[in-house]
Amino acid sequence: MHDATLLPELIALSAQRDPHTVALTYGKHSLSYGDLQDAVERFAGGLIGLGLQRGERVAIYLEKRFETVIASFGAPAAGGVFVPLNPLLKPEQIVYILRDCNVRVLVTSPERLALLTPVMAACHDLRHVVVLDSAQALPSDAGLSYSRWSDLLAAPLRAGHRVIDTDMLAILYTSGSTGKPKGVVLSHRNMVAGAKSVAAYLENRPGDTLLAALPLSFDAGFSQLTTAFHVGARVVLLNYLLPRDVLKALEREKVTGLTAVPPLYIQLAQLEWPASITEHLRYFANTGGRMPRETLAALRKRLPQTQPFLMYGLTEAFRSTFLPPVEVDRRPDSIGKAIPNAEILVLREDGTPCAPNEAGELVHRGALVGMGYWNDPEKTAERYKPLPIHAPGREAGLVLPELAVFSGDTVRMDEEGFLYFVGRRDEMMKTSGYRVSPTEVEEVLYETKRVGECVAFGVEHATLGQAIQVIATPPGDGTLDVAALLAECRARMPAYMVPADIDVRVGPLPRNPNGKIDRKTLSTEWIERHGC
Repeated sequence: MHDATLLPELIALSAQRDPHTVALTYGKHSLSYGDLQDAVERFAGGLIGLGLQRGERVAIYLEKRFETVIASFGAPAAGGVFVPLNPLLKPEQIVYILRDCNVRVLVTSPERLALLTPVMAACHDLRHVVVLDSAQALPSDAGLSYSRWSDLLAAPLRAGHRVIDTDMLAILYTSGSTGKPKGVVLSHRNMVAGAKSVAAYLENRPGDTLLAALPLSFDAGFSQLTTAFHVGARVVLLNYLLPRDVLKALEREKVTGLTAVPPLYIQLAQLEWPASITEHLRYFANTGGRMPRETLAALRKRLPQTQPFLMYGLTEAFRSTFLPPVEVDRRPDSIGKAIPNAEILVLREDGTPCAPNEAGELVHRGALVGMGYWNDPEKTAERYKPLPIHAPGREAGLVLPELAVFSGDTVRMDEEGFLYFVGRRDEMMKTSGYRVSPTEVEEVLYETKRVGECVAFGVEHATLGQAIQVIATPPGDGTLDVAALLAECRARMPAYMVPADIDVRVGPLPRNPNGKIDRKTLSTEWIERHGC
């Protein structure tokens, strides 16, 4: 049996090994690998019947459910490219993406289609809409053809277009905290190599149950599917409203692996966990930013038998680093070392390697480096650059350039090769002549246990350059004493890091579509409100 090289083969190979093993659970229903593979093949055949050409885009605008997964793997099985759309996006944002990457087929529900109908005329390349089954009649539109999901799957089986592992597989749109969202193009090789790498260090196995709590439009969210399918594990699809819903799902489904973003973990750490969860939850992993040390300590206290994996990644290269659980006590602030089959460099602006503990830009090279931003050569050139000849791994005799992802994140590497996140270059605050990372300030605020959630950012100041502003919520059901919090800041921080002001809000703080605290929106609103 050959190893997977194309994304749909992750399901096909697990179905060959054991077609009766459960692949997906959604609510009270489950789908076996054999049935999932059959549905993927039928969906792919239906797309070919609609005339889908090799490389054409298929957008999926659904919450997490069986059809979302089937379409995500069925579109590339047909030779197309899938575009997962975050269900939290507004119609105008959806239309922007449909236009930006020339989507040919849209898969959605009747309810979501009703939201899009007033604005869909602007989608010039859209030809077909696949609508989930319901009692509602299909719309009548001279410019579009409409198909029911069940009718598409009932069409004759047809072979998909031939593709190879370096072909386009997916376009994942970033949250777009500055300007319009960017479409990160990933190949089959990117995603399959990522699945194998992550499954290796998390030691995923057929008996695992992974909880898909993150959006499937988020690279780390979709990774729950790829890593599980690579080893033949089960994925529980969860659309949750409250953090407590996540705990209930962990307990009910006896989940063995949870990956989430720090804002969710901050909320979960403030809840009481059922004692039985740590007996089956083998690991929890973070992505989308550094886990506050106080949150990590609270989770480890609640989960004494569960291994913590601290990770760092970016959509442009899927996943970059992880810290093995055995190192967490020694270096809880570290984002670890490179994942298998990747190399992480810390480079100066001239492309030379930084000395130990010297801050520089994190640069990712290897099989997970994406294919650039869709239809955006300028932004692609800013982020995907040729490695300098004198960079590690590059010899002068190599003529063809190697493109790597220059992350825009500032990190440092210690003498033993462990990496530490300093901050995003475009978020660094410059105050009193010092460069300060927002996460440094937030870390101390969390350590005081006087805040629930917080975000720090710089605002223009006549003498300081920038003053440090904080927006914070009270802890749990308590109150936030600003004077006491500032007093603790002065005791714990150098004077230049102490916030100039703390704005108290009722939580939780707003998130972007990927579940991260939306620092850009909060800072922009604050600046506009105060006329700075």
